[in-house]
Amino acid sequence: MDETAKRRVLVAVMLAIFLAAIESTVVALAMPTVVASLGGIRFYSWVFSGYLLTQTVSMPLWGRFSDLYGRRPVYLAGLATFLVGSALSGTSQDMAQLIAFRMVQGLGAGSLMTLGYTIIGEIFGLERRAKLQGYLSGVWGVASMVGPPLGGLLTDHVSWRSVFYMNVPFGAVAMALVATALGSETRPARRPTIDWPGAACFTTGIVLVMLALVEASREAAWSGAGVLVPFAGGAAALAAFVAVERRAPEPIVPLGLFASRMVVAAVLTRSLAAMAMFGALAFVPLFIQAVTGASATRSGAVLAPFVLGWVALSATSARLVLRVGYRSVVMAGVACLTGAFLLLARWDAGLGMVGAMRDVLLAGVGMGLVIVPMLIAVQSAVPRSDLGVATSVIQFSMSIGGAVGVAVMGTVMAQRLAAGRPLVDALHGVFVAGLVVCAGALASALLVPPGRAQDLARAEMRGEPTRVGG
Repeated sequence: MDETAKRRVLVAVMLAIFLAAIESTVVALAMPTVVASLGGIRFYSWVFSGYLLTQTVSMPLWGRFSDLYGRRPVYLAGLATFLVGSALSGTSQDMAQLIAFRMVQGLGAGSLMTLGYTIIGEIFGLERRAKLQGYLSGVWGVASMVGPPLGGLLTDHVSWRSVFYMNVPFGAVAMALVATALGSETRPARRPTIDWPGAACFTTGIVLVMLALVEASREAAWSGAGVLVPFAGGAAALAAFVAVERRAPEPIVPLGLFASRMVVAAVLTRSLAAMAMFGALAFVPLFIQAVTGASATRSGAVLAPFVLGWVALSATSARLVLRVGYRSVVMAGVACLTGAFLLLARWDAGLGMVGAMRDVLLAGVGMGLVIVPMLIAVQSAVPRSDLGVATSVIQFSMSIGGAVGVAVMGTVMAQRLAAGRPLVDALHGVFVAGLVVCAGALASALLVPPGRAQDLARAEMRGEPTRVGG
């Protein structure tokens, strides 16, 4: 693939990731107007939960399908699914339709958030890959900041339906670029055998676990039948999934991946970091508004340094790993994250905006130093034939970690409030819980192998490939 084609693919991937990332925030600003138009406020949370559910469940499936059938056709199918879901969401006539169409949209988003990183990991060598994966994380950060004001502007001055329709023209451009620039791939000598039993067990297990997490977050309790029954069913389905994968000739998730120390370290560290950070981050605006009395606008401004720290250090960390190796960078990131939670646990009613922004900035720096290096490490450590599923498993671990974090920390807050503790004390418990999880992430980061990134990479994943394989 020549440099012009690579640049066109890069533009397409960045555009697609931006659309998938912004969709998580832009819709939030439109939802009050959506409820006023369609009704169904009882199902409000499912507009978000349904999207997250299908996005998370489908990530490893998209990754494995791309390994078996090639990046281009599977990525185009994912983009098309996302755009169909977007267009249908804009036509919704009631809340049930919106939730169903958002789930279609989330299904496609699962491919955009995994296959884009996979494609970049495949068509560029280690040094350029490190640089570009940092830029892709920057796209996510920019989308997080742009989403809320854009959603408000579109809803107020155009229509809430335009929040969904806007994806279509930009997504069509991304599809055209991928279709024309991403090279044709070598087809397997025989038709791949899809592990349908494994896919069914995995999907069932993760759906049930996600439903349990949603219910636990909503009820702020883990003892009810609405939580325990789906958890038990999910655990049984996932146990069956492991048994099926051991026998499958072409498993959805090859269990051999976890024989790699790097893969195990990345899955544990990213999931624990996401559990701590996203779990606590959901409660930072509540602390700023309810405890310190600041406005919603000011509480939103407090989160801006977190995104900026993440974006800036994502790009920096991607270069650092080439000089000092993965372990030092990741350990520094988890240390920053732990330090941030030590500061968050000291927040009180006298908290000032400058102090709050400083503390979340440190957390953003920590996430930037952890997330991208671990992605690059795994992409460099696995065979090219497993690149798609390995990338998707790493992305999946972060999504599921964040969902667990929100549910666990919501329960911590609710239990303290039920015991008669004041809100400031209840939120203090949330941040202490995040600190405990950070300690676990610090331990898992020790599993990252020492050594230079170039030395730890497989030979086939170091230099620029001469062609793109499927």
